Amino acid sequence: MKPNERYAPPAILLHWLIAGLIIATFIWGLVVSDMPLSPAKFKYIAWHKWAGISVLALVAVRLLVRLFKRPPALPAHMNSMERLLAHGGHLALYLLMFAVPLTGWLMSSAYGFPVVLFKLVPLPDLVAQDEQLAATLKTVHETLNWLMAACVVGHVLAAVKHHVVDKDGMLYRMSLRGPRQ
Repeated sequence: MKPNERYAPPAILLHWLIAGLIIATFIWGLVVSDMPLSPAKFKYIAWHKWAGISVLALVAVRLLVRLFKRPPALPAHMNSMERLLAHGGHLALYLLMFAVPLTGWLMSSAYGFPVVLFKLVPLPDLVAQDEQLAATLKTVHETLNWLMAACVVGHVLAAVKHHVVDKDGMLYRMSLRGPRQ
């Protein structure tokens, strides 16, 4: 595989870092939501918020990397529907990677719970405290999370299809190691 057929190293590193954080944050959110109200739950919610805000910041950096270093072209064998699905899937993932943490931050603000990143950096409230708005934002946040989970599963399945069925080396474009020689 030629270097111009791979993503830039910063894009690859950010991809895997963000992917790990998204999966961990999603699972952590499910675990915390089932916990009874306690000081431990508040501590774990803070960790969940830190991870979410970290995803938001890293995705902004990832988008800048993508704007300055264009991704490699899609393989020529992909038909127009596959290309549309690939571009649409990436667009959906980017939108959700911004929308999910932002709705979480908005929800926190509406509930009146501040977001203090790593116990050091207080982030501004995005909206005034409002229980009804908070409840709506909670539903939106949860729905967007499940939509992102579906998009991530689709993304992984597409990568597996390219690797197993198409055998086109597409998986190696984002691999930390690159193709096997």
